[in-house]
Amino acid sequence: MEQLQRVATGIKGLDDLLKGGLIAGSAYIVQGRPGSGKTVLANQLAFNHVRHGGRVLVATLLSESHERLFQYLSTLSFFDATKIGDQIQFISAFDTLDQDGLEAVVRLLRGEIARQGASLLIVDGLLNARSRAETVLDTKKFISELQAHAAFANCTLLLLTSSHLEDDSPEHTMVDGVIELGEDLHGARAVRRIQLRKTRGSGALSGLHEYEITGDGLRVYPRLEALYARPSGMGSETFKRVGSGVACLDRLLLGGLAQGSVTLAMGPSGSGKTSLGMSFLGAATPEAPGLHFGFYEPAPRLRMKAAALGLDFAAMERDGALRIAWQPTTEGLLDDVGARLLRQVSEHGIKRVLIDNLGGFARLATRPERLNEFFRALMGELRAHDVTVLATWEMRDIFGSEINAPAPELSSIVDNLLLMRFVELGSELKRVLSILKVRDSRYDPALLEVVIGAGGVELHEAFNEATAVLSGTAQPLERS
Repeated sequence: MEQLQRVATGIKGLDDLLKGGLIAGSAYIVQGRPGSGKTVLANQLAFNHVRHGGRVLVATLLSESHERLFQYLSTLSFFDATKIGDQIQFISAFDTLDQDGLEAVVRLLRGEIARQGASLLIVDGLLNARSRAETVLDTKKFISELQAHAAFANCTLLLLTSSHLEDDSPEHTMVDGVIELGEDLHGARAVRRIQLRKTRGSGALSGLHEYEITGDGLRVYPRLEALYARPSGMGSETFKRVGSGVACLDRLLLGGLAQGSVTLAMGPSGSGKTSLGMSFLGAATPEAPGLHFGFYEPAPRLRMKAAALGLDFAAMERDGALRIAWQPTTEGLLDDVGARLLRQVSEHGIKRVLIDNLGGFARLATRPERLNEFFRALMGELRAHDVTVLATWEMRDIFGSEINAPAPELSSIVDNLLLMRFVELGSELKRVLSILKVRDSRYDPALLEVVIGAGGVELHEAFNEATAVLSGTAQPLERS
């Protein structure tokens, strides 16, 4: 099968959407309203292109001066003024368009492509060209002739416009690809989104994806469920057990958790979920390191809590047995955070992960209906790396039998379910743990009291003489 030659954009995440980059010699439209980042994207691509030996011609059909443009671009890390006038040429075609029309612009650009030996042509201000055209046919002719001259020189063409062009517009029908930038409001929060509206002759990650503009320029975060529609690997084919960090729980699980499995501990605040998770991380080793990926407690506070359980997280970090990552839920993009977790796993060879808790991901989701697919892709990729996962989920009700789950179709996401609740028994408030599900393994379904102390988490048999324990108000067992 013949492979198409690609022009990498060098923009993180965008090349993933484009399955490697733009197709060399093809024409693309980048559209979006003013302020969406079109100019940043195009110039970031231009400077990345010359960094790898390419030559770029940037033609503006706008009245804005290049000096003003350079002033804005100079605040971004990719900008390199030494490339301007050598590998990157900026020309203004505004006067030519205004005085002589579209045909004169085509002649100007054709000569400049040849003179500069450009391998990338960026034309900013397609809206002005469209306004100058007398008929739809003139617009098509303008784009067609630009395409023809660029393709003859094996030059990739990028056309920028601030108008929202529909799929059946003359511009869309003429080009090979359309990249649309936009922004949505979710309450007081603005989220930028990018979509590949058209990619002729090439695969791409479709749908809406989030992006942001930082001091380094544009950065795209592909939807995790699109990027990992199929996991990158299948994981180990050998069944192995991994210790949970709590000896009694391992006995209930007949030896521990399955390697590469996902366990969800559900319960109200204070029921012991985080303590159980820290015990799980306490069993990590430098050969099989652990990762605490949390949303609510920064590393210093976490180390103090671990010390109260007899765990020395600071020493484990020094030995390479543990890493701590904290992600506040005040701001952030869902797919960025998911990708950061996977990157930590890949870079440090992590083999056990505590996600405390899944509600942090839910808070970052601007489209909650995505969560099921997002969690499925995230857990699938962690399984592909043989990572054993313990995740927590905070339930609303401190007492009662109602259970609310982080996502529907829970069985497609997790392998094991642990329920942690409070129960009143004999005028005392106790914590209780019950195993609701273990995939592909037998287990002991006994209800156990969770005792948290300086020695860590312990599980005791305490409810053999009681009924209705999971309701929150246990009753002594009546015997005849």
